Amino acid sequence: MSAALRFGSFVFPSPVLGYARMHRRYFFELLAALAATPYLRADDEPKKQIVIAGGGILGASIAYHLAKRGARVTLLEKLRPGAGATGNSFAWLNATFSKKPRNYFDLNFLGIAGWRRLQRELNGALQIQWGGCVEWYPAGAEADALRNDVHNHQEWGYDARLIDEPEIRKLLPGANSGPMGSAAFSAQEGALNPLHAVNVLTKAVRRSGARVLYPCEVTALEISSGRIAAVETTRGRFPADVFVLACGLDSPFLAHMAGLEVPLRSTPGVLAHTAPAPRVLGRVALAPGAHMKQDPDGRVVTGMEFGGALSSNKSMAHGREMLREASRFLPALKNLSLERVTLGWRILPKDEFLIVGFDARCPNLFLAAMHSGVTLAPIIGQFAATEILDGASVQLLAPYRLSRFG
Repeated sequence: MSAALRFGSFVFPSPVLGYARMHRRYFFELLAALAATPYLRADDEPKKQIVIAGGGILGASIAYHLAKRGARVTLLEKLRPGAGATGNSFAWLNATFSKKPRNYFDLNFLGIAGWRRLQRELNGALQIQWGGCVEWYPAGAEADALRNDVHNHQEWGYDARLIDEPEIRKLLPGANSGPMGSAAFSAQEGALNPLHAVNVLTKAVRRSGARVLYPCEVTALEISSGRIAAVETTRGRFPADVFVLACGLDSPFLAHMAGLEVPLRSTPGVLAHTAPAPRVLGRVALAPGAHMKQDPDGRVVTGMEFGGALSSNKSMAHGREMLREASRFLPALKNLSLERVTLGWRILPKDEFLIVGFDARCPNLFLAAMHSGVTLAPIIGQFAATEILDGASVQLLAPYRLSRFG
């Protein structure tokens, strides 16, 4: 069995140990934040009635972490689990290199560890491709930035290093990197099929006795004395001690019903998905202009831009063009059959950082809206359960409250 680090009720897998050894004092400050308020025993917890709007990865994770602690949870999804941004996500689990400043990096780092925890808790039902990520650029500004980013993340204890072209070929057999200025390998990262992950979590939610209802659209909020008393839906009225809003781009509309303004914007993300194929890619590959992964079911997924696609064209012709571009770097993709092209809309708060937690203007509404939702889902679910059930205020979330927008 691989080594693990235990801190009270928290168990961290071996990939976290290097970070702990390099930054012992800081790491244990993080652990102290995780355990700031001890978990109550299940038979001592108040049985709050919690209604969650949004059946994506964040809503499912929050529901899972609440339900396993004995809360009465009702998860409402307008269409079907994962139908929104989650289902159209590239679903790369990472804390590179745009994850700055340090606090934001720490949350994403703990998110990766959280996915390993969930794999153990769910007895192997959750399929994740752990294999790290290879990223490279030709000579120029992006290559220079990559070298600086790797050095920065190494100082934070991240398992990332610069590599050369022979090592790219070793990590990505059959790959053709083309002209290369710099390359990096981040060993702790992974990828998953987001719809598979949502389905595993929602099944676990149901096993805990919670309700998962879809299609079920929220139509109104019943407000009493500045608090949400009940949620009106297309399937009836649901009383709520706490209302969790985790429904992506619908969040501003529903928050407005409670008197809150949530500043979100979105950018399109187009992905090409192949039919199932034999294993050709053992890790995430980020080539110049083409991002690739292969899900556990054998489907290869490729996209072009994480910051927002140049267009929202989801035609099969555009999908074939994306697949041809990816095959320049991984020739094995040439013979794969394109199955579908998806268009998703990334959820971006105004300053591009997450919005999470309660707000004094409607004190029983808990908001969760963010980009990098797939990576962050396990740790946000854990912290949300702590704040909702224990009344704690997790310090790692302090910079990301809605109140920062005024």
